[in-house]
Amino acid sequence: MTHTDHAAPTPEDASDDADRTDAVTRAMKAFERGGPVCIHDAADREGETDIVYPASGVDSAAVRRMRNDAGGLVCVALPDDVAVAYDLPFAQDVLDHDLAADHDLAYDERSSFSITVNHVDTFTGITDDDRALTISRLAAAAASARDGTAFDFTDEFRAPGHVHLLRAAPDLVADREGHTELALELADAVGVEPAAVVCEMLDDDTGGATSPQDARAYADREDIPYVEGADLIAALR
Repeated sequence: MTHTDHAAPTPEDASDDADRTDAVTRAMKAFERGGPVCIHDAADREGETDIVYPASGVDSAAVRRMRNDAGGLVCVALPDDVAVAYDLPFAQDVLDHDLAADHDLAYDERSSFSITVNHVDTFTGITDDDRALTISRLAAAAASARDGTAFDFTDEFRAPGHVHLLRAAPDLVADREGHTELALELADAVGVEPAAVVCEMLDDDTGGATSPQDARAYADREDIPYVEGADLIAALR
């Protein structure tokens, strides 16, 4: 009989596991309250940390935080079934231009970008108040679609606009482990509307992605939960 010895968990291992579990728990509680979470996807993927909100919790102050403290694109992630209900396509499928041809992405098989929209009651669409209105109504639209009472999308939104829509993979992180899917997994887990806002954190000095260390330090200063994508996947799936 062959016997294989396995090393017993060390106190350090147990402490690391507890820290990861605590990070996921804090993220879930914050999201349930409508607050932000910092999510790092993976070093071997985009290697980015996004500030993520449930779309229903976004107001003008949240938009201001994302454009000032993160600096990337403010995007609304929607589940595939919601996108289907409102006939929201992938952008590359509808652009009649050579630029929309299939290209190899360094980090994924395809882009999640759909169309851009403004709510019909906005003015320019770019102000903090305007984007907050568009985002909150997108959350309501997503909830209605899930309830089977989807309303006429064209009655509430016009395109193009200043809020980018992202269409998630059908089975979320089982199909794709991007911020789009991670944010929606978190929304599903805590029972908020199936729509989330993601915004990449950029470094003011280098212009590149904020390092995980700096993103974690920011999260600590602002009392925002910071969580690794792999830990979210392990806990929620």
